[in-house]
Amino acid sequence: MSAEKQKDVILETDADAIRLAKTLLRTARFGALATIDPEDGAPFATRVATATDLDGTPLILVSGLSAHTKGLDTDPRCSLMIGEPGKGDPLAHPRLSIKAVASRLERGSEVHERVRRRYLARHPKAKLYVDFPDFIIFRLELQGALLNGGFARAYRLTGNDLLTGSAAVEGLAEAEAGAIAHMNSDHADAVENYARHFARAPAGKWRLTGIDPEGLDLALGDEMLRIFFAAPLSDATQMRPTLVAMAKEARAGLAA
Repeated sequence: MSAEKQKDVILETDADAIRLAKTLLRTARFGALATIDPEDGAPFATRVATATDLDGTPLILVSGLSAHTKGLDTDPRCSLMIGEPGKGDPLAHPRLSIKAVASRLERGSEVHERVRRRYLARHPKAKLYVDFPDFIIFRLELQGALLNGGFARAYRLTGNDLLTGSAAVEGLAEAEAGAIAHMNSDHADAVENYARHFARAPAGKWRLTGIDPEGLDLALGDEMLRIFFAAPLSDATQMRPTLVAMAKEARAGLAA
């Protein structure tokens, strides 16, 4: 096959492709992590639970005794594939393959505390072992990605395509935890309305698990939802009025 034919396989990256890739990234609960085996240099893939940092960087929590952790410590280059297969042909469902460099986070740092909180919001049961001395959180710093949106729908994406670059990130790092706790405890009805109106999800005890400059992450058991804001937040002070406006819109929409 000629180089010209090979290029035709990759479509031009557009806003819809970026939105789909970000949705996969933000809603993923697990993925296949490929590392380089330090014993023989061969690829080695395992399943890991995932979450995301405020800017969209993937997070993993792994045991220091695992083979993939030893691989990352020797060579931090890795790949992560995410995407739920769903019913029918698994190859017909979208998935995202990411190239990354793993960055080990030191306990006690501000970054570690933030990502620990966000990881536990996505995986509450991990509270049983997240603080074990041999467990480590890695940020997988994005180098690029390939989105397969289904048959004949392949796109190449950069780290800039997938990450949320916003001045609001720093402010949300301080405000997010309190806002999530407040919404889940005092405004659970509004959270459920977000899911029902904006994502057309069924009724249920939905809970917020994340707020970032581009949108909301919600969970109901093992089901995850991503709701994007109409416009990204440029400042953390916009979070509250945005949530209030969305609550009013959802309530009115459901009533109608």
